[in-house]
Amino acid sequence: MITAIRGKLRKLLDEEARLELGHFDYQVLVPEFVHRQLQSRVGEEVELLTIHYFEGNPMQGKVVPRLIGFLNEAELEFFELFCTADGVGTRKAIKALARPPHEVARAIQQEDGKWLSTLPGIGKASADKIIAALKTKVVRFAMALSTSGVGDKQATAPMVGKGYEEALQALFTLGHNPSDARARLDKANAALGPNAPTEEILREVYRT
Repeated sequence: MITAIRGKLRKLLDEEARLELGHFDYQVLVPEFVHRQLQSRVGEEVELLTIHYFEGNPMQGKVVPRLIGFLNEAELEFFELFCTADGVGTRKAIKALARPPHEVARAIQQEDGKWLSTLPGIGKASADKIIAALKTKVVRFAMALSTSGVGDKQATAPMVGKGYEEALQALFTLGHNPSDARARLDKANAALGPNAPTEEILREVYRT
């Protein structure tokens, strides 16, 4: 399995990057948010982390292997998580993720279906399903901040650890709404850093 690919970015098409490796050109599908990060890098050497999927109907014997590329592990992990929502799937996720993962994750966490329905191919019904499936699973991505890179490149700060996911679920159980829970966890993250254990996070949240 190919887990990463490095080569000269020869061209960008609507949903794909073409990487030149020696005498070969490789087609790598990319979501829109990755596409935008690559626009200023045509002609440069880039490295994309990749996942495989098979497109087509195996019952008809028409299956084509595809590579999907990302600039870091956080992007790849969020894409895989997003695909698990009912009715999304790989191709729909490639089209839908026109905004950076941390923005999409925040909208899911805050149950902002109106914002999610502005993503390509995501209507109100799809937005509701995505929120229901993922709202307690995206805190690590929602708390990863986008930071400026070189030129037009964008980098994503390291995601917070699992302790924040567990703390978020505890706050929901205690009756906090998504916006309030997120604000409390942001403050805890600023005080404790991204890898604090759940118990310490909750103590910080309720510190007077």
